[in-house]
Amino acid sequence: MTIQTLRAATLGAALMVAGLPSLALGQVPMVKIGVLNDQSTVYADSQGIGSVIAAQFAVDDYAGKLGLKAEVVSADHQNKVDIGAAQARNWYEVQGVDMIIDVPNSAVALAVNILARDLNKVLIGSGAGTAELTGKSCTPNTIHWTYDAWELGHGFAKAVYARGGKRWFFISADYAFGKDLEGNASDEVVALGGQVMGAVRAPIGNADFSSYLLRAQSSGADTIAFANAGGDLSNALKQAAEFGLVGKFQMPGFVFSINNVQALGLQASQGVLAMMPFYWDQDDASRAFAKRFQERHPRKIMPNDMQAGVYAATVHYLKAVAALKSAGDGRAVVAKMKELPTSDPLYGEGRIRPDGRKVHPVRLYETKKPSESKGEWDYFKLITTIPADQAFRPLAEGGCPLVKG
Repeated sequence: MTIQTLRAATLGAALMVAGLPSLALGQVPMVKIGVLNDQSTVYADSQGIGSVIAAQFAVDDYAGKLGLKAEVVSADHQNKVDIGAAQARNWYEVQGVDMIIDVPNSAVALAVNILARDLNKVLIGSGAGTAELTGKSCTPNTIHWTYDAWELGHGFAKAVYARGGKRWFFISADYAFGKDLEGNASDEVVALGGQVMGAVRAPIGNADFSSYLLRAQSSGADTIAFANAGGDLSNALKQAAEFGLVGKFQMPGFVFSINNVQALGLQASQGVLAMMPFYWDQDDASRAFAKRFQERHPRKIMPNDMQAGVYAATVHYLKAVAALKSAGDGRAVVAKMKELPTSDPLYGEGRIRPDGRKVHPVRLYETKKPSESKGEWDYFKLITTIPADQAFRPLAEGGCPLVKG
C-alpha cells in the first residue's frame, strides 16, 4: 500500500467516525436543561432562583452517576407570554436545550407546551398550574409534575366545605391559571351543595385589592377564595387582614406556601390551609435537602413544593435520558419517563400517567399559631394526607387525546 493510499484510507475512516453519533465514540451524552420562570416579579420567591438551584442540585446528584453530562441554564419570562415563548423557541431551536422545566404562569406554559410538541422537545411543568396541560392540551412531549388547578380546586373545596364554607366568592388571577382554578373549585362547591356568590378577576401584579375585598364582603359569602399566587396572594391576604376579615370569613389561598407565611408572618397567617405534596420539615430527607437549599439560596429561604418538584422531576428526566442513552427525541424521553416508576428522596415513589400527570400523595396542612411554632420556618401542621389515586383528576375525565378508551 502506498503512502497516498494509506493516507486516503485513514482520512476516509476518520470521516466515517466523525459522522457517527457521539455515543459510538464512547463519549458521555450531553443534556441541556432550561429553567424558565419568573425571576423578578410576583413569583420570584415561589420559583425564581430557587428552582434553578433545585435543578442544579439534581444534576450534581445524579448526572455523573447515570453516565451523563448536563448543563442548567435559566431565564426570566417576566410573566409575559411573548417573552416566554420567544425564549423557549430560542433555547429549543438555537441553543440546543433539550428540556424546559418549571414555567409558572399557565399562559406561558401553554405556549411552551405547543413549542415542545412541534419541535419534539420536552416540557416539565412544576410551577405551572393549569390542568389543561394534562387535559385537552396534553401532548406526548409534556409532563406535569407538582400540582394543578383541578387538584387544588377540588381538594380545597372539599376541605373548606367540610369546615362550614358553603357560600363562596372568588378573587382570581385574570389569566388561564386563575380562571382554571376558580372553575374547578366552583364545580366542586356546587356539586357539594354550596353556592358561588360571585367572582372578580385581578390582573397579575395588582397591588390594591380593596375594591375586590369590598365586593366579596358584601356578597353574602362566608368564604373568600383567593385563586392567585405568589406576591399577589400575599398582598390580598395582608389587605384582607387590614380590613378585619380574618376570623369573619374562611379565606383559602389555593397556592399558599411557606413563602406567603414568610411575607405575612404567622400572626396574620394562622389557620390558613395549604395543600402541598412536599414540605421541608416532613422527614429527614426533606430536612437535609432544605438545609442544603437554604445555604445556597441568596435570600436563605426554605424550598417550597414547586422547587422540590423541579428537583424531583429533573432527577426522573435524567434517569429516562440515561436509559435511552440520548436526549435527542423528546417524545421518546417522555415515553420512557412514563414507563419508569418515579423514585427520589423528596417525592418518594410514584408514577406518571398516560396523560402526563405525575401522581403522588398530597397533604393538607394548617398554618400554625405563633405559640405553636418552634422557630423560624416552622409554619405548618399536618391535618390529613390525600392518597395519590384520589388527589388528581380521574384519567378518563380530562379529555386528553393520548388517553385511549
